[in-house]
Amino acid sequence: MNDNKDLKNLSHDTPETPEKQKKACAFFNKPKAVLKTIGTWFARMFMGASRTIEKDEKNTEQSNGNESEAEKIVSPGKQAVKNFFRRPLAVVALCVVVGMFLFVFIGPLCMPTYRDDYTSTTQANLKPTLSMRSVPSELKKDVKEISSKSFFSVGLSNAGKVYVWGISKLSVLKTDLADIPEEVKNEKIAHVAAGTDHIVAMSESGKVYAWGNNKLGQYVKDEADLEEQSKNDGIAVMPEELRNGTIDVSHVKKLVCGTQVSAILMDDGTLYIWGNAKTYSNLPKFKGKKFYDIDFTLTSVVGVSQDKKTIFTGVAGLYDKLKYSMDGGAAAQKLVIGDNTVESLTTTNSSICALLSDGTTVFGGSIESGTMLQKPAVGREEKIVKISGGVGHYVAVTDKGNVLAWGDNTHGQCNISVDDASDVYAGAYQTYVTEANGKMKSAGLKGYVFGTDANGADVFKRIISGGRMTLTIGAVAVIISTIIGIIVGCISGYFGGWIDMLLMRLTEIVSAIPFLPFAMILSALLSRTNVEENVRIFLIMVILGVLSWPGLARIVRGQVLSTRENEYVTAAKAMGVKETKIAFKHILPNVISIIIVSLTLDFAGCMLTESTLSFLGFGVQYPRPTWGNMLNATKTLTIIGNFWWLWVFPGLFLAITTICINIVGDTLRDVLDPKSSAER
Repeated sequence: MNDNKDLKNLSHDTPETPEKQKKACAFFNKPKAVLKTIGTWFARMFMGASRTIEKDEKNTEQSNGNESEAEKIVSPGKQAVKNFFRRPLAVVALCVVVGMFLFVFIGPLCMPTYRDDYTSTTQANLKPTLSMRSVPSELKKDVKEISSKSFFSVGLSNAGKVYVWGISKLSVLKTDLADIPEEVKNEKIAHVAAGTDHIVAMSESGKVYAWGNNKLGQYVKDEADLEEQSKNDGIAVMPEELRNGTIDVSHVKKLVCGTQVSAILMDDGTLYIWGNAKTYSNLPKFKGKKFYDIDFTLTSVVGVSQDKKTIFTGVAGLYDKLKYSMDGGAAAQKLVIGDNTVESLTTTNSSICALLSDGTTVFGGSIESGTMLQKPAVGREEKIVKISGGVGHYVAVTDKGNVLAWGDNTHGQCNISVDDASDVYAGAYQTYVTEANGKMKSAGLKGYVFGTDANGADVFKRIISGGRMTLTIGAVAVIISTIIGIIVGCISGYFGGWIDMLLMRLTEIVSAIPFLPFAMILSALLSRTNVEENVRIFLIMVILGVLSWPGLARIVRGQVLSTRENEYVTAAKAMGVKETKIAFKHILPNVISIIIVSLTLDFAGCMLTESTLSFLGFGVQYPRPTWGNMLNATKTLTIIGNFWWLWVFPGLFLAITTICINIVGDTLRDVLDPKSSAER
């Protein structure tokens, strides 16, 4: 009784002596010692470090001052971890797998502008690049004008030199707009403008040059080309004065381009216009008339009359009645100019903005999600002196040098603030500002690191979302299959008899089901029923899990059959431990290493299976991305040859992830195998 009491007392913490407390304080006052101790703990936990058990004090005294012998005891688990980290390839593979999980699950939280659902048909199939805002350094110091209607920009220096940057290579036409014609390089250029897929430049000698797409009469190559264009009703041929270079460039007021269409406006109101007459059905109505200003939307020509009082579109009712006015509010039904005049006209793809003589603006056309009404307030003692429009946004500069930007801000093109601006230029998805000190600032779309798909969605962001979906489906499916496989294998191997026979016949039946055809049939049936996409994805996980367990069940059964004859199992039975408890608490932990290996390898298999189903169109459906259905877009040789980024990047991510998971699984199988001679 006293012995028990003594043992009980020993189990409680005894008060520390002042000497012990002093040593403890001294320990924590030594950062190096603390760090060393933490490092030792870390090594013991993760690197399989040995644990030293010292001999008792009696044996130490008998060693006559010599160092005491130590016995190193290493647990099997720590030894396995130690052996795993001795293999560089396995460590690299594990880092890749962990990094991939962090990339797809944590990555979006680190990107404040992350939107995996953003699409734009105007940005379809863009190649990987981050050069859309890469203004040449020579131009930054001496810019005269910048023009952009697409994914490339053209700039002109005061010295008359032309520069092109951005996505300038037209893959379909195999033409690079950055390849400026030699005659243009040798001329001093006075005006330059960019369309969607062509560039027009005008020299100081009055010669007009153009390069890029010429399918709809953007320019005339030779007499044969001129004759062919004249026969095509969809083409407005370049005027003779421009072909011959007989106009006086000093009287050119504006050179502007649109979608495969171009125009030159003279200071006397004369208008030369040519190009795509199909898209711009009102283009013929502008011929022979005189204008003060002119510009192009995506599908229409707009102009200001010479008296600066009327905005003319040539299309009845398109912009004649104003739905919204930037200064008059949503109730405005007409273009209210009053006693003012229109000083300049600019456009986006589907809207127009007129700058009036008093510095105010009026707006017409289509409102993109209401963002066009969010124009920043202008100070009382300042007014707008210039305004420029991109694809969906406007940028303006006041007489005080302040910059205002509003409209579509998907790419941050409106996130620019300058106090001493001298001029502004709106690119398609960018904003360029020249400062009074000669410097240049820019904002907006730099490009897409992995390009875009056929719907204009960012491939990089879809890979993140697709990876999250693929990994989630694989993880849930393998968890389901592992649970079923463990239960069936344990019960079958431990109890044997008719239970074993019944469960193994069930396993054989499931194994005999042709996996892919069966999954495709179920997926096709689900697609015909109006099942929500989330439910569909969940059912895909369940199908993959329910059809993937037989292999693990056989492995677990075999291990349980060999383990149940061990002495500790017999002892547990003799002590009256329940059968299920013996199977799952005593036997199962001894076969857990095999389960871990199988789980790892099956995870990669489920990922590949889901990707296969999605690639064939029977898995997760667009627009919800997975790595598999992203590969589904590469069914034609045209896409494979011309738009390589659509299949290379998702294929690489899928391949690298599955290979690394398999490497980790194979390494775990080796290090957890006690019979492995390499790890003895």
